[in-house]
Amino acid sequence: MLPRRQPGVPILRTAFILLLVLSLGLVTAPLVPDAAATTGGLPVCAGTVATPAPSTEPATPTGTATGTALTVVEDVPLPGSTSRFDYQSLDPTTGRLYIAHMGAGQVVVVDTANRTVVGTVDDLPMVTGVRAVPDVHRVHAAVAGDHQVAVIDDQTLTVIARLGDVGFPDGLDDDPASGRVFVSDESGGGELVIDTATDEVEATIDLGGEAGNTHRDAGSGCILVAVQTRGELVAIDPGSLHVVGRYAMGAGCDGPHGFLIDAAHRLAFVTCEGNARLQIVDLATMAVTAGYDVGDGPDVLALDPGLGRLYVASEAGLVSVFAEQGAVLQPLGEYRAPHGHTVAVDPATHLVYLPLEDVGGTPVLRIMAPQTSSKSP
Repeated sequence: MLPRRQPGVPILRTAFILLLVLSLGLVTAPLVPDAAATTGGLPVCAGTVATPAPSTEPATPTGTATGTALTVVEDVPLPGSTSRFDYQSLDPTTGRLYIAHMGAGQVVVVDTANRTVVGTVDDLPMVTGVRAVPDVHRVHAAVAGDHQVAVIDDQTLTVIARLGDVGFPDGLDDDPASGRVFVSDESGGGELVIDTATDEVEATIDLGGEAGNTHRDAGSGCILVAVQTRGELVAIDPGSLHVVGRYAMGAGCDGPHGFLIDAAHRLAFVTCEGNARLQIVDLATMAVTAGYDVGDGPDVLALDPGLGRLYVASEAGLVSVFAEQGAVLQPLGEYRAPHGHTVAVDPATHLVYLPLEDVGGTPVLRIMAPQTSSKSP
């Protein structure tokens, strides 16, 4: 972004993006100049995607949260400096949690079953996004300091390729059907596409603005990207690599950056960095149906579909906890921790992971459990 407008963003990251844009001339014309946002729901992308079956567990929590909605289970010491963390990715096949330690320039790998650090991947300056792709035994990391995406072998934890020329790579996700990884460029350079079979860059898709998060919607098969400077979610067909829809988040959302998809219930949860709001988007119509206040600079979200819990972490160090109740959310409480702006959850255990920069002079991974009572809501 040029630069991010919300309070609480570290000066280093904002200045870095600004310098990139000014020095490299990373200004792109809109893909469809002055085009109105698409109306209606998402199209079917890639042509072979089946809509996921609804969850067999309820969309509402099994108990009512009390107090802060989260209790601390354990603090696991992490290596590296007492500096900023960014995104996380859990590999459900191994139980490994990959954490982007942005300030230390490394990806930290934690075995969640044993609650131990099993390794680090170094020489990744200003690493932001990270995505485990177990089907091909790869982890992709957005290395903003080198303007590249690092491809990591998940068995040896070594970098086997450094790809692209990306102004500020940030969020990323994979599409198993096409065998591609999609990477947002927050400096406005477009969506980078990587072929996971060859570990090579296949294309760059012009989005007409600065992109934050990228996620695949399993229901439509589309790749959705938050284009924050246009106030839109943009849909990409991962097969044709064409933009197939643009959907305005409305005046109530200043700078949509982070988001998450509940494909089974056809909902998207979008955070608005500039005005500290969380919006619900109905994926059947792409209409905004509800909004909630969250912490300043909301960034990373995590969803526990079985328990029906949504966690929204902000740059202000506030994690807002919600329960899904149909197409609305019930606020359950908040958890405060300095610099706790990135959150992950293991749907199998319901444990929540919050990397913290400095706890007694050491970075730690705070593991938490949701509070519930026996009384149903």
